[in-house]
Amino acid sequence: MSKKITIYDLAKMLSVSPATVSRSLNNHHSISDNTKKRVIAKANEVGYRTNKFAANLSKQKSNTIGVIVPKLNSYFMSTVLAGIEQVANEVGYNLIISQSLESEEKEKINAKTLLESGVDALLISLANDSKDPQHFESYTNRKIPLLFFDRVIDLPNCPTILIDNQAAGYEATEHLIRQGCTNLLHISGNLNRTLYANRYKGFKQALLENQLKVTEANILETDLDPKNIQVVVDTIKNSPKKIDGLFVASDNFAANCIKELKKVGYRIPEDIKVVGFNNDPVSEIISPNLSTIEYPGYKMGVLAGESIIAHLNGSINLQSTNTILLRHHLIIRESTSNQFN
Repeated sequence: MSKKITIYDLAKMLSVSPATVSRSLNNHHSISDNTKKRVIAKANEVGYRTNKFAANLSKQKSNTIGVIVPKLNSYFMSTVLAGIEQVANEVGYNLIISQSLESEEKEKINAKTLLESGVDALLISLANDSKDPQHFESYTNRKIPLLFFDRVIDLPNCPTILIDNQAAGYEATEHLIRQGCTNLLHISGNLNRTLYANRYKGFKQALLENQLKVTEANILETDLDPKNIQVVVDTIKNSPKKIDGLFVASDNFAANCIKELKKVGYRIPEDIKVVGFNNDPVSEIISPNLSTIEYPGYKMGVLAGESIIAHLNGSINLQSTNTILLRHHLIIRESTSNQFN
């Protein structure tokens, strides 16, 4: 293999200093146009390639953005990541993506690893059991920008991107009530996470505004893992008052609810109506098709990517931004409406 050409080799060939070569290649104003042309022509002639790693190191930049998500096998998260990657790659940034697997300890390890990798910024969607944001202080102390999306936490000078989860929860519940449901059950994720807590607030708001009581029997907090679906089936079967409407915080879990309820004789939507959340592909595969709230994951990823890169380039100051809200909307399908039957 031929030896890799360095700026020192170019300097020797041209009888100039390595600093002159470096400045010429970086179009520095202190170097004359004639010298720049000579250096660039010789560099092209001998096949010189810029050492991007060294160049970025000297600029204290890696052109790399870290991303931490709860799980990579989520359709919603895959669409968010596609949006981030689309924007980042267009302007020469690379992503290092890691998953916390819903573990705060794994999230801490990921954050430390990405920091040591020299990322220029970090985008995070929190793990289910993440409570203490202390592991992000090493970023804020070094003024490395943080942006939280979907599962967020309120940290000073760290913006968040999400939808209005309370309004979405209200809209889903109001739809069930308008379809004639009077005893509703909300199947939630971890209520310590802001997005699930706010969906539950919207659920309660809709019940109260329609003169329906809110009790502990109206909420079932779960990990939204389909392996634990039997808890939901048993709760519905054993309810003293017939449950006729389900608002589920995840399409995947809602689809599993429909499947298991049908096995034990429930007709959907005649006996029980179901609304999910996210508009995952499974919502159109399950029979009956699932009514759901569309959560624009790809748009969220694009906005997250554009925002963090604009901040890194100095176009905007994200630290002056609190929360960016994306639009959602209700999609009505067979699982809540008899008009499809």
